[in-house]
Amino acid sequence: MTDVSSAGTYMLGNKPVRRLGYGAMQLVGPGAFGPPKDREAALAVLREAVAAGVNHIDTSDFYGPHITNRLIREALHPYPDNLVIVTKVGAFRGEDAAWLPAQEPADLARGVHDNLRNLNVEVLDVVNLRIIEGTGMTPAEGSIEQRFTALAELQRQGLIRHLGLSNATAAQVREAQRIAPVVCVQNHYNLVHRADDELVDALAEQGVAYVPFFPLGGFSRLLTTEAKAYGVSPMQVALAWLLARSPSILPIPGTSSIAHLRENLAATHLVLPQAMLSRLGSAIQQEAKSGRTKH
Repeated sequence: MTDVSSAGTYMLGNKPVRRLGYGAMQLVGPGAFGPPKDREAALAVLREAVAAGVNHIDTSDFYGPHITNRLIREALHPYPDNLVIVTKVGAFRGEDAAWLPAQEPADLARGVHDNLRNLNVEVLDVVNLRIIEGTGMTPAEGSIEQRFTALAELQRQGLIRHLGLSNATAAQVREAQRIAPVVCVQNHYNLVHRADDELVDALAEQGVAYVPFFPLGGFSRLLTTEAKAYGVSPMQVALAWLLARSPSILPIPGTSSIAHLRENLAATHLVLPQAMLSRLGSAIQQEAKSGRTKH
């Protein structure tokens, strides 16, 4: 069994977590909606991840909805003491699978209680505010004071240990930090999508974890060629690049397949030349700007 110990650890809240975590979004149906195709396989992936040393699981009660958290509870409860389960609030799912905003304080409180109930815990380790501004799909400016204050109040009530942000701008991170400590920021980031380069570095200086979602985007001919030369998969190189980019980056690749899980975890053992990783990152970003790379 592949373990994830060689990638080191980083503090997430008050616990050290292995650098490579697991994103549970893909455990449910297409578009993170509906039940999994194979329930037993989904439970097996969760158990395999934890057995391999993964102790950072990313989830949300709006995946399914409610299904992902119930799978986590069934597979892993009672939870290991070193496991950090990070969830997010700020949206809900329509009957047509639409992603709908749930940004009012009452909505956020309801989301926290849904997570508590479905994970079967008294306190949530980390709750990210999933910010929805503009289209909601990419970070956009707008005050989050009321929303983050509502979560900080739930933290004061003892329902949440630590707070984080998802889909946030640098200004929103600073605004939130004036209200309560922020232990992680979860944004779209990978070899191609590099808009957060400055934010990654700024957060690292503060000791704040940066958790990239869609970490495996940015496949290109160059990535495939480099991976083949080293006898590994493009996904493994993409993960190795993220792990090398900053010690504060905690990728959370998701899968519903044990084989893919093991492939992802094996990326923690890759020792690739820094010069190659730097060259690859620069070249793929240039390809993206010229429109030749698939996002």
